Amino acid sequence: MKKSFWKNKKVLVTGGAGFIGSHLVEKLVKKGSKVMVLDNLSNGKEKNLQAVINKIKIIKGDVSDLETARKACRNQNIVMNLAAKVAGIEYNRIHQATMLAKNLPIAMNIIEAARLEGVERFLVVSSACVYPRNCSIPTPETEGFADEPEPTNGGYGWAKRMAELLGKYYAEEFGMKVAIVRPYNCYGPRDHFDPQTSHVIPALIKRVFAGENPVRVWGSGKQTRAFLFVEDLAEGMMQAVEKYPVPDPINLGTEEEVSIAQLIKKSLKFQK
Repeated sequence: MKKSFWKNKKVLVTGGAGFIGSHLVEKLVKKGSKVMVLDNLSNGKEKNLQAVINKIKIIKGDVSDLETARKACRNQNIVMNLAAKVAGIEYNRIHQATMLAKNLPIAMNIIEAARLEGVERFLVVSSACVYPRNCSIPTPETEGFADEPEPTNGGYGWAKRMAELLGKYYAEEFGMKVAIVRPYNCYGPRDHFDPQTSHVIPALIKRVFAGENPVRVWGSGKQTRAFLFVEDLAEGMMQAVEKYPVPDPINLGTEEEVSIAQLIKKSLKFQK
C-alpha cells in the first residue's frame, strides 16, 4: 500500500484558524500530518479549530513579523501560507493602499522565514484577483500578469502578483520547491458575514435573511463569478504542494459562471 505523502509531515499553516485555513488544517490532520498553526486569532477564530484543537499546535502571532515567522517555520517540512488581509469588493475598492501595504509584508516575511529555516516545500496562495477586468472566460493562467488587475481589487491583486513573483524568484535563486495556486471565490461553512469585509455569497445571504427588500447590490447584478467550495479548495492546495511544487501558477476553480442576480434568487428560495 502506497504511503501517504502527508503522513508524519510537519506542516505549518499560516492563517490556519481562518475560514479556509481551518478546513485545510482538518484535512491535514486526517492525512496524518503534524500540524502547526500561526494565526493572530482575531475575532475568536480559534473556535474554527475546535474539532482538531487537541491534535495541533498553535502559535498566536503576526505573520508579518520575521522573528515570529521564523519561530513558526523552524523544523517544518512544509509551509502553506494562507495568511492574508482579505475583504469584500467594496472594502477593497476604497482601501487599495491598505490591501497592498498589509499583504506585502506577509508574503515577504513568511517565504524569507521558510528559506532561512530550510523548509522543504512552500505554498503561495495567490488569488483570481490577479487577473485583469478584460480577461478571457474561462481564464487561462497565462493572463495572470496581463494588463492591470481588475480595478476594484487593484491593491490586493498587485500584492498577490508580488507574492507569486517572490515564489518564482526564491525557487530560482535558492532552489526552494514552491507551488502557486490562484483560488477563485470560495464559499462554505465558517465563512464570515461582516457586511464591511465579507465575500459575495455570505454578504448576499445576510442581506436576504435580514429582510432587505429590494436587495441592493453593487453593480448591475449581471456580473458573474466562478465559485469554489472550501473543502475542494483545501484539497486543491494539498494536491499542488504534493504533485506540482514548481512556481507555475494553477487556477483552483470551475468554468461555471454564476451571476449575482442568480445568487440572490437562490438565497430568496432558501429564505422561504
